[in-house]
Amino acid sequence: MIIHVVQSGETLGQVAVRYHVPPNILVSINQLPDPNRLLIGQSLVIPTAETAHIVVSGETLPSIARQYGVSTDSLKRINRLTDSNRIYPGLALVIPTIRHRVQPGETLAHIAGRYGTTVQAISDANAIKDPDLIYQGMELVIPRQKPMIEVNAYTYQSSSAAVESINQVGRLLTYLAPFAYRITENGTLERMDDEAMISASFAQKAVPMMSITNFTATATGTNLAHTVLATPEYRENLISDVIRIMRQKGYRGLNIDFENVLPADRELYNQFLYQAVNRLHPLGYFVTSALAPKTSATQAGVLYEAHDYEAHGRIADFVVLMTYEWGYRLGPPQAISPIHQMRRVVHYALSVMPAEKIFLGIQIYARDWLLPHVQGQSAETFSMQEAVRRAVQYNAVIHYDPVAQSPFFHYTDEQGRRHEVWFEDARSTLAKFQMAKHYRLRGISYWALGYPYPQNWILLEDTFNIRKLI
Repeated sequence: MIIHVVQSGETLGQVAVRYHVPPNILVSINQLPDPNRLLIGQSLVIPTAETAHIVVSGETLPSIARQYGVSTDSLKRINRLTDSNRIYPGLALVIPTIRHRVQPGETLAHIAGRYGTTVQAISDANAIKDPDLIYQGMELVIPRQKPMIEVNAYTYQSSSAAVESINQVGRLLTYLAPFAYRITENGTLERMDDEAMISASFAQKAVPMMSITNFTATATGTNLAHTVLATPEYRENLISDVIRIMRQKGYRGLNIDFENVLPADRELYNQFLYQAVNRLHPLGYFVTSALAPKTSATQAGVLYEAHDYEAHGRIADFVVLMTYEWGYRLGPPQAISPIHQMRRVVHYALSVMPAEKIFLGIQIYARDWLLPHVQGQSAETFSMQEAVRRAVQYNAVIHYDPVAQSPFFHYTDEQGRRHEVWFEDARSTLAKFQMAKHYRLRGISYWALGYPYPQNWILLEDTFNIRKLI
């Protein structure tokens, strides 16, 4: 797969001719709302044998060439670059394919071994039905090796909607976390309608992971968390209730997402995590936690101080970094998941825990803010597909912030009000995947299913092999 960014005056037909791909395939893959109206700055996923790379800060063309084992000249040629020094963050580059001409006596197994791939991967890339039927002089496309990762997705949809989402993308998930069981003041858990989600998860071979939390859309849960964490009896109630529900419904692991915990309760939270691990591990369950996006151990604020990265990294089986929500719905308009901020969080996490315990959090929703922004005024949240549809409706030009590695646009509605929309596209998503690959993180965690974003799932499958545990 590669990524094409629409330029002024381009039509779908022209893009299709350039890449030798039928227009209807481009419409289907990208779920274009109006094939007759492409927008300047719009990112399109193009199904080709080549690989896409998004330039990040500090990269040079020679360094990218070395990363993929190709020449700088070939990169310049295929990307129509006249000056190798004029690349910039956010630029979508095409990485040429590796091609091999079959020599006398070679077998597909020999060729696969030479390039560190598999017979099946080469067969799939070249539509070979019988691996024994290759011949001297035949030119083969050699697929690049894809790293193996784990993928989690949360969902807070209704049961029927969640099942539909799981059926659509569950084959690309390692874990599925229905969100969430809320704790009560004595440590027991409120009920949740999750049986159908769990069943759908198993059908897609995605491990169901139970999620518990202390907050709701209207309550921060600070005092609730304190009451439970500070009371041994209530902590015991909570763990016992977790075990009861896991056994009853078939969950395989636990995700603890306690937020807005008092800084003074930091050690109580760590002790609870120890207690959960000591009770659940002997029963064959894993234990994980969700962590606010910290960049240092001394970061102040009720969102951060009780989240002890070093302790959670040591105690839990893995952690989910909630690397999103800089573009908060009640705050000023900005990128929801700016990659330079995400990178700072990952750097700090890696300083206190191993990469194999880290899931990079990725948001798959967009936001629309009214301008001028009034503090506390809520932005509208919707899918990436709606963001593109809205941009097409108002004929907006899509811009790309090279620092945040995020697309955005402005428009004026029928009432004459100005809007600013930040969302994700193929470029920004691939840049985040590249970061997970670069740091060799254990996985990616999506917040949350229910926001259609077809480009994401196509790029995910093209970039990684997804580990299945059942």
